[in-house]
Amino acid sequence: MQHPHTSIHARRRRTAFALCLLPLLLTLTPPLPDARAAHAAEAAQKEQRQQPPPPAQDDHAHHRPKPAPERFLRTVASYTPPDVMLVGMNGEKVALASALGGDEPIMLQFIFTTCPTICPVMSATFAAAQDRLAAGSEKVRMISISIDPEQDTPPRLREYARKFKAGSRWLFLTGEADDIAAVRKSFDAYGNNKMRHEPLTFLRLSPTAPWVRLDGLMSATQLLAEYKRLNAK
Repeated sequence: MQHPHTSIHARRRRTAFALCLLPLLLTLTPPLPDARAAHAAEAAQKEQRQQPPPPAQDDHAHHRPKPAPERFLRTVASYTPPDVMLVGMNGEKVALASALGGDEPIMLQFIFTTCPTICPVMSATFAAAQDRLAAGSEKVRMISISIDPEQDTPPRLREYARKFKAGSRWLFLTGEADDIAAVRKSFDAYGNNKMRHEPLTFLRLSPTAPWVRLDGLMSATQLLAEYKRLNAK
């Protein structure tokens, strides 16, 4: 017959042993999943599988210049350019009245060759428009007048023209500072600071037609759309 004290001590030892094993068993036994949590996890995995894969990363994307914003204001105005003598990129004398004369449509911009911001964008628009007009056999005269005549000598204008692959129908003009200022004022495009000049493009269908003033940067497609708009009238 077992002694009652012995039985009590044995039960106490077994209980203590079980209590010691309880934390270990809890760590080894995963908790039962909550039904709602399991359902949410399954739905999330299903949604992830249905999503399209992310686009491939372009390692050179951050090196590309951002395109210029294509926003401009269109107005119609009448201008009376002064009768001044300017200088072409080959050193020849060019009367402004002659450059703007004739029955051909005209596109005109004011630029300068050392401009680091808007001028390259404007000239690139002219270059792209030039190629499309030539492909369609359109007879349009393009004129770029420098607003920095002290720096923009004929050799610099020639270099700038080569950079944008200007054709024979694209004129680059410079001249005396007072004459250039008079031309800019006649087109309401004058400013004392060349670095803050406005991105302006002027269109005219014929000498008897009004000028269309496009204030802002634009793409070649938008420029040609404005030109076609004039032809449609």
